[in-house]
Amino acid sequence: MIFNGKKFSKKRLTALQYERKNFGALSLGVIVASHDPVTSSYLRIKEKTANALDITLHRYVAPFNANTKDIMGLVMQAKEHSGIIVQLPLPATIDEQEVIDALPTNKDVDVISHDSVKLFENGKHNVMPPVVSAINEIIDEYNIAIENKKVVIVGKGRLVGAPAFHLMKMRGGIVTVLDRSDDVETSVSDADIVVLGAGSPALIQPDMVKEGVVIFDAGTSESGGSVVGDADPNVAEKASFFTPVPGGIGPVAVVEIFANLLALTRGTHSSIHTP
Repeated sequence: MIFNGKKFSKKRLTALQYERKNFGALSLGVIVASHDPVTSSYLRIKEKTANALDITLHRYVAPFNANTKDIMGLVMQAKEHSGIIVQLPLPATIDEQEVIDALPTNKDVDVISHDSVKLFENGKHNVMPPVVSAINEIIDEYNIAIENKKVVIVGKGRLVGAPAFHLMKMRGGIVTVLDRSDDVETSVSDADIVVLGAGSPALIQPDMVKEGVVIFDAGTSESGGSVVGDADPNVAEKASFFTPVPGGIGPVAVVEIFANLLALTRGTHSSIHTP
């Protein structure tokens, strides 16, 4: 099965629109320090989703020569909003960790600050990082078995690999985490579930995986002017479940940002369905 992220994200958005009625005015502050086409595209998608939920999105745009102190000042200004996003990546001249660690846990909708990550890893947070929240929703919707399954995660980044490890462990998987310099081919050859977040085009080829494998491709990179995933699209022919790039996990993850905003505002505990 090839997962249709656009269709699924619309279903999730409809559910959030219903839930949104229980709240008053909501707003999201977004700190922007990069001025490239990819960043602009991500912001347009977030703005479209915010508008659909009657949530005001306010951009805090840093000057081209901004330093860490400048960005920290924007974070302080953005604390007036219901949630805050620091649009990554930040320019190399800015201390990215210092900036994201300044985000209050109750407004960190991306779950990327040190404190937010620790709460999530210990199972004590009321939200999950958006990409793994999207994966979690997909697992529940399609009843994908994780317990005692061999799960291989390729990529150790803060947005996909690291949080995916904790999600799969919480759901009872037997988890191995690699980066692209490891022997990926050997490890994925008998994996039941593969989660990709390396950002390496066509890293996973059809002959590297077994029949019936489940592949969550959350790796994104540019190749030939197009956004592509870590898996060759032909892998879908062997997979029992496959999320393509683009149009797979990405659209759902955007909606999960706003699900997090509602959950943080409401203050209830998120649900990770474990066996």
